[in-house]
Amino acid sequence: MLTLTVDIRKAFLAKRKRLEIYTKSSLKTSHQKMEQIWKAQQSDRHKLTENYSTQFSVVFQQWDSDVQKSKDQDEKLSSLFRQQQKIFQQMRAAQGQRLKTIKQLFEQYIQSLEELEKRHHDHHSKFHTELRQEMTLLQKKILMDTQQQEMATVRKSIQTMLL
Repeated sequence: MLTLTVDIRKAFLAKRKRLEIYTKSSLKTSHQKMEQIWKAQQSDRHKLTENYSTQFSVVFQQWDSDVQKSKDQDEKLSSLFRQQQKIFQQMRAAQGQRLKTIKQLFEQYIQSLEELEKRHHDHHSKFHTELRQEMTLLQKKILMDTQQQEMATVRKSIQTMLL
């Protein structure tokens, strides 16, 4: 009877050690996957922001240049009111177009950012699903291992009793 208790304790300690090993391994793998996803998402956001910042900067510099030209023309052509009015109207139309372009770029940026967030959300959902599946498989593996060990312990105990 004492041998059976010692065998059960040994089996319990072995199960416990295997459970710790499986859990540590699973946590390490999950942590690595989460880090990879996070780094990829951070890189995606950085690239998208950098791309749109560059585009915005170019258009904004053009617009700023147009404004400066407008001021210069106003000073130089103050005596020629009609010419100034035509140039000013042209510049306003160009600025309006630039402003529309900036608005379109901003809307594209927001849309791309929302799509990126949706993709990242999908990645997170996929990761959680994989993690749940991995945990289910781990539980099944532990359960089967436990059942096999219990059967081995019972057989061993029966053999000990019979001998």
